[in-house]
Amino acid sequence: MKHLLFALLFAITFQTNAQTKDYTQYADPMVGTGGHGHTFPGAVVPFSMVQLSPDTRLRGWDGCSGYHYSDKKIYGFSHTHLSGTGCSDDGDVMMMPTCGKPQFNHRNYASTFSHSNEKANPGYYGVTLDKFGIKAELTVTARTGLHKYTFPKSSGANIILDLNHRDKLKHGEVNINGDREITGMRLSSIWADSQYVYFVIQFSKPIKKSGILKNGMLHNDMKQAQGHHLKAYVSFDTEAGEAVYAKVGLSFVSIEGARKNLEAEQPDWDFDKVRNNAQANWNKELSKIEIESKDTSVMRTFYSSLYHCMIPPILCSDVDGKYRGRDLTVHQAKNFDYYTACSLWDTYRALHPMLTLIDRKRTGDFVNSFLSTYEQRGLLPVWDLNSCETWGMIGYHCVSVINEAFQKDIPGFDAEEALQAMKHSATIDRKGLNKYFKMGPLITMASFYRYAIGWNDYQKLGYIRCRRAIESVSKTLEFSYDDWCIAQMAKKLGKTDDNNFFIKRAQNYQHLLDTTTGFMRPRQKHFLRIFDPYAVTIHYTEANPWQYSFSCPQDLSGQMKMMGGKQKLATKLDSLFNTTSKLRGLPQHDITGLIGQYAHGNEPSHHIIYEYDYVGEPWKAQELVRRVMNELYRAEPDGLSGNEDCGQMSAWYVLSAIGFYPVCPVADHYAIGSPVADKATIHFENGKSLTIITHNNSKQNIYIKSAKLNGGDYSKSYITYKDVVNGGVLEFEMGAIPNKSWGSSDKDVPVLRID
Repeated sequence: MKHLLFALLFAITFQTNAQTKDYTQYADPMVGTGGHGHTFPGAVVPFSMVQLSPDTRLRGWDGCSGYHYSDKKIYGFSHTHLSGTGCSDDGDVMMMPTCGKPQFNHRNYASTFSHSNEKANPGYYGVTLDKFGIKAELTVTARTGLHKYTFPKSSGANIILDLNHRDKLKHGEVNINGDREITGMRLSSIWADSQYVYFVIQFSKPIKKSGILKNGMLHNDMKQAQGHHLKAYVSFDTEAGEAVYAKVGLSFVSIEGARKNLEAEQPDWDFDKVRNNAQANWNKELSKIEIESKDTSVMRTFYSSLYHCMIPPILCSDVDGKYRGRDLTVHQAKNFDYYTACSLWDTYRALHPMLTLIDRKRTGDFVNSFLSTYEQRGLLPVWDLNSCETWGMIGYHCVSVINEAFQKDIPGFDAEEALQAMKHSATIDRKGLNKYFKMGPLITMASFYRYAIGWNDYQKLGYIRCRRAIESVSKTLEFSYDDWCIAQMAKKLGKTDDNNFFIKRAQNYQHLLDTTTGFMRPRQKHFLRIFDPYAVTIHYTEANPWQYSFSCPQDLSGQMKMMGGKQKLATKLDSLFNTTSKLRGLPQHDITGLIGQYAHGNEPSHHIIYEYDYVGEPWKAQELVRRVMNELYRAEPDGLSGNEDCGQMSAWYVLSAIGFYPVCPVADHYAIGSPVADKATIHFENGKSLTIITHNNSKQNIYIKSAKLNGGDYSKSYITYKDVVNGGVLEFEMGAIPNKSWGSSDKDVPVLRID
């Protein structure tokens, strides 16, 4: 009885502490808004439909999120944004408060601002618009936004609604209903070809004047309009310091859906309540991984990273479960929420493996969203965005996320249907792919061409001929990994023929491995004679031969054997990190964060450091992991070495900071690095927790001297998924000198091989 009472008291105390400790104080939405991070600072809640944020840039690569820290003007506040992508989209339902005569040219309604009058916290954004003396504050729920505009005394306190903001408006509608509401829709095209957004905007006080700008002509008496060029305004009389509120419900389905979302999630006008609820929502999610560190910069970088891991994928279904599917018609989700904006070429590597640990329910929803796409269009998504396929990047990495969920026993989806979808998406030929192609934005057509070319070569020859397709090396390697994922799922389901077929294809990387140099090389029939490993060429995806020569994680043992043994791969790894950082060839804006030719600013390199564990030299991984965390991550606007890429860049830090990383995401283990947190506790949905304690941790003590798991000596340089989720205590004793005997013997080294 005493033990039971003690356990109960401990549980209550822990829960109370978890609820009272504020992890949002460490999360800074400004991280990544400078440099080439491509993040935004606005108000969101975890995985929300609405990302309500300021727009400071209308075009350009560093304007993909709509905001860049170096900018001096704000054009307005729109309700949808992409986090860390290399392509631009969203910026839907843009609103801007002004004073005086309503202006509709973005140059006229834009205002300067100062970072000293700007504040961004999880779930909240505030700024003063210098031109008008208006304080703008924003907060959100999952499907709604709430604006608070504090005006000066004015007989013309306006709110501009610009449906032509950023993307091409294919069709728009505006309805001014009575004296407190605007409804409408926006069908736009830029990267997503047909993006539907419906909205309901309600105001806290009666509208004094209103009007609609259609095709460049202002109609003050107009209450309804449709077309390709639509803007509107509402105007109020305000006293000095008077706040006007606007609450906005969004839906990808209908105006009715937007209204239901608004009524369900924001029934009143209590800004502080919505803001506090958003903060509490974030605190709940961030507390799934609790860390402690004497170094405040570690706390800030960690929770800023974890914050960015919980923005996309974004919720796309309404409160009643309706969503717009891949066929652009309305569907009803049954027992799952529908999500979109999955940057799978990036996120299959670390973000989804992390969410598999701490967010199993939502991971199941992701899988069901993928399968819904397959049911509606006959193909699994590649890079889906708001009911559209953008064809972004290469590979069919949906299969990695699905198989990982299956291997880790996440329930709630049909595994047999999933395998069929995976097989079909991996065996369709170029002619079959062509039926999914349609004319659209130039960027989407180019992405489809990039994705589709080379399919027939891969299926007939086992590799893609370099004069037949761009990115032939990268595609072959990524396809091979995906095929291994399908084989593993088929094996667990007892599908022997499928397993054998895809296991054979999973070894296709061997066709491109030049054993004399150790590089993955382009080939037509034979390897290309002219070859420069430092050159960025059309044969590799956002990388060069150095980075992609370590990209067959499903069969590291096979690669070692072909190269002549473990030591050969170890030597090749040494060369990667110690060679010059100079690049040659095509523009290299995606190849950043260089240590030698290791490029942390882009995803193909992310697992490579941890390959040292597999060759029996884990102390080198420990040194380099710490170096990357210390040098290439900072809790500052320019604190990322490359694009955030929908959470992948941050997920690398989160997992590395607590001590391990999935070199092969679907494998049953994680490679151990060098945890930077003094203590970390991962809370699982089954009620168990794994606590990782790092004794004598410091900036100098980066090497593991010894380890214990649940009190027993632990000498392995990896930890199994089973040991992680079963919970307990993992302890590391750290030192300033490498212990080359820890984790280096054959029995303690992780293994990745095809079987």
